[in-house]
Amino acid sequence: MASIKRIELLLLKSVENLGLVGDIVRVRMGYARNYLIPMGLAELPTQEKIDALAAERAIALEAYEQKRSEQTSTIEKLEGVMLTLTRSANDQGGLYGSVTQRDIADSLAENGFAVNTRAVRLHQAIRRIGEYPITIQFGSDLKAEIEVQILPDRPLEDRDEMEFDDEGNLIIVEKTEEEPAAVEATTGETAETAETSDS
Repeated sequence: MASIKRIELLLLKSVENLGLVGDIVRVRMGYARNYLIPMGLAELPTQEKIDALAAERAIALEAYEQKRSEQTSTIEKLEGVMLTLTRSANDQGGLYGSVTQRDIADSLAENGFAVNTRAVRLHQAIRRIGEYPITIQFGSDLKAEIEVQILPDRPLEDRDEMEFDDEGNLIIVEKTEEEPAAVEATTGETAETAETSDS
């Protein structure tokens, strides 16, 4: 198996999930040639350029540490939080619309948590009332689990009698009052008949 060629580059600007300005990083040739170098984000490192970026790097590093500290504090406060959102829904619990990453991020911000949309790890939009576990994550290692509770904006009729499958789809269950007794009687007669036949 051929090894993937990599190249060392000096970052001229901070690149998310890669490094800060002044960092020397190893990246794939294609990434360097097709994106980083053409966009003016990186170049081959020289001592002169490294020295020139030293002051800018110090500022970026300080800003990064400050942001990291704020994110750590936010994650600690978020652990175990229950976020409640109220939405219009039909009597079967289906939402008119959906709850997205942005809705959750905006609601968290309104409650004093500095969380951007990308930090909300929601695989697909929420389309039913109920409770949902959601991961809030900064970078690769700062994460917290919260509960998002979606409530209807009005009482839903007969909701207690409804049954839902694992995906939240309504299961139609037809109930009659007299059928169970009739079934039991029939079953009993059948058993007695079977015993008489055997003897």
